[in-house]
Amino acid sequence: MRAQIRAEIDKTVQSSEKLTEFTNSMCEFYRDHQTGDSGHDFAQYLSLALFVEGPPRFKLTMKEAELPPDAVYVIGFLPLVGDFYEKAQIHALWMKHRADYNGLIERYHDSVAKMVFDTDIYLKLALSGYLGRQFIVYVEPLGIPGLVNARNYGDNYYVALTPTESGFPIEQIRHTYLHYVLDPMAMKRFSTVQRLQPLLEVVKTAPMDDSFKGDMALLLTESLIRAIEIRTSKTSLEDQKAAVLASMEEGYVLTEYFSEALVEFEKDPAGLRDTYADMLYQIDLGKEKRRASAVQFAAQASPELVMGPRQRKMAMAAQPTLRLAEQKLSTGDVSGAQKLAQQALDEKKEDTGYALFILARASSMSRDLDGARSYFERTLEVSKDTRLVGWSHVYLGRIYDLQEDRESAVEQYQAALKTTDPSPEIKTAAEKGLNQAYEPPSQPKQQ
Repeated sequence: MRAQIRAEIDKTVQSSEKLTEFTNSMCEFYRDHQTGDSGHDFAQYLSLALFVEGPPRFKLTMKEAELPPDAVYVIGFLPLVGDFYEKAQIHALWMKHRADYNGLIERYHDSVAKMVFDTDIYLKLALSGYLGRQFIVYVEPLGIPGLVNARNYGDNYYVALTPTESGFPIEQIRHTYLHYVLDPMAMKRFSTVQRLQPLLEVVKTAPMDDSFKGDMALLLTESLIRAIEIRTSKTSLEDQKAAVLASMEEGYVLTEYFSEALVEFEKDPAGLRDTYADMLYQIDLGKEKRRASAVQFAAQASPELVMGPRQRKMAMAAQPTLRLAEQKLSTGDVSGAQKLAQQALDEKKEDTGYALFILARASSMSRDLDGARSYFERTLEVSKDTRLVGWSHVYLGRIYDLQEDRESAVEQYQAALKTTDPSPEIKTAAEKGLNQAYEPPSQPKQQ
């Protein structure tokens, strides 16, 4: 199928001298943006494709400033794609092969559906889906055969792959699905996860990706995922022990703990959502530090499959000043939060957009609406975090409502809904703002 479609495109291109010249300009752009790694070359166009509405306009679905860096690098390709789509009559080609694509999807649908079902059954999760979040698998025969790309943007997870005759990468899809299920659980227990922060000191020399060495939530979740994969691998007990050791040697030093904990979990009728908090609470930090310190790390580790920015809270371990500022803001220490956020802003070592977002909320809590509006607007200018962007629009809408500028408020609420993949909380807040002008909640007099 891949060879057939490419042959038909080549035939169309060769039939027109002008189209051949135009195609050469596209090839020149591609060559100028090669990175030396064919897999990464493909991945950056994939990242861009996830934020494009598709033919015939190929218009971005979000602001350029909010795009992943690798997508920004090749954004100049979009006008060329739009022209090529028209000149080479790609729509007609798509209509011709649409049934072939559908057949390819049907061919693999059952195996993916069974994987999701079996995973949910093992974790004892409700089979009702996840409101406001998406897990999408794209099967694209024109990609690099056998290459699997997984992405996490906001609340959504994507897998794009090109199958081969030798098989379908169901394990890689499952790995991404486990991230889809488990990442939010760690995010909701930020303080509990941070108790394990000293473990990061032990893994500094591990061969795994640096992102795991600076974020305890990422390290914890990856360790749990690997333990689940090992426990459900249907291999012998000896092989499972060897797999656990290999994972520990790569740096995922909680794999052994979770593998042991899953033995008890499998006997318990309660689902993971009910037992997850206890599973974290029962981690003996001292014991796990000693166990991790005894591991002799391997020379190299397998690359992590899921790429892309994690949710803001998943990355807060690498932002100690802003983490502390957030804590002070949550306890009502507005001036302390402002001081720390301003410090982070001045030092330029942590997320500028998030520092501005904290300053904006602090100003709002101090009833400085003009200051809050300025900080929220600056957040929109610099932040690439879709969550911060969405909430900034919501907060701006509320400020305009309080200032009796309903027209501007509605524009902000609408902008929040247009944010790429808005979370259910943002969507609910924005829709409420559209239905009725914001009114601050009544507060006790002593506040």
